[in-house]
Amino acid sequence: MRKLFQKEKPRAEKPDAPVYTAAYKANHSDELLEFLLRKCNTSRNNVKSLLVRRQVLVNGKVVTQYNFMLAKDDEVKISKRPIQDGGARSTPAPKKAGESTAPKARDMKILYEDGEFLAVDKPAGLLSVESDTERISAYGYAFEYLTSRDKTARPYVLHRIDKETSGVLLFAKDIKIHSQLKMRWSELVQTREYYAVAEGVFEKQSDTLVCYLKENQNNLMYCTQDPTGQRAVTHYEVLQTNGKYSLLRVRIDTGRKNQIRAQLHSIGHPIVGDDKYGHTKSPLKRLGLHASKLEFQHPVSGALLSFNATLPPVFRSLFTRKGKA
Repeated sequence: MRKLFQKEKPRAEKPDAPVYTAAYKANHSDELLEFLLRKCNTSRNNVKSLLVRRQVLVNGKVVTQYNFMLAKDDEVKISKRPIQDGGARSTPAPKKAGESTAPKARDMKILYEDGEFLAVDKPAGLLSVESDTERISAYGYAFEYLTSRDKTARPYVLHRIDKETSGVLLFAKDIKIHSQLKMRWSELVQTREYYAVAEGVFEKQSDTLVCYLKENQNNLMYCTQDPTGQRAVTHYEVLQTNGKYSLLRVRIDTGRKNQIRAQLHSIGHPIVGDDKYGHTKSPLKRLGLHASKLEFQHPVSGALLSFNATLPPVFRSLFTRKGKA
């Protein structure tokens, strides 16, 4: 695997997160200037000024090009003030006890790249795409990487994985391929596999978990048999155990929010380091979840494409003699 960036240029940190005056989501591919003209209800000169003054962000990255192509589900925000650092950084939030330092660009490795796709191994602790409170993201780093070689290039978001989950994250580099994949994502994706380190010893060495997921007032998912929720199907297989923790291979048929975390919690085996879903101890110093494999059919050629991120060494170390102690 190659490192995404061999050397990261130092940049000044911003003391405050940006204040957004508006936020929009693209429903289809579109040119940024035309999109903003429709959404902002103002003059063409005013919209151009917003772009020139670096007040427009797409998926957390400042964009100044009038003809920048938006893809379906791109998030466009207007900042109250100009942003001078490109929008990839923000002041880091205070670390929790035992939490590792926020990943840097050099920590994100390229798994695969061609003219249509860029697959990376996202480190734990890095958002897939920026949020309202945090602008450092895998998308931002991928954007910088591509535009450093071609100012007209950009990554297109195909899917996301949780901030604290590491592993395969795939971007499209071609807007037509992106549109075709997004429209048929559930149909074309064949395999979504993870490694998980969960608490306890499992009674069943393999099983299929099926429930309906709903979200509570704290934005956490929980399992229910109420069919008005989102149906979630997860298959697991126990690979190793040390009497205290178990290493699992997990395959999901549905891609619901926090699906694996909520379902393992529901059967009394929360993922280690997952304080949101019942496990406050952190023997790995991170969440014990890693997206190891994404496999899908190319929307045009029909070829089966497979992207893999190897098991993090820290997961395996928990099951050595030292890890058992």
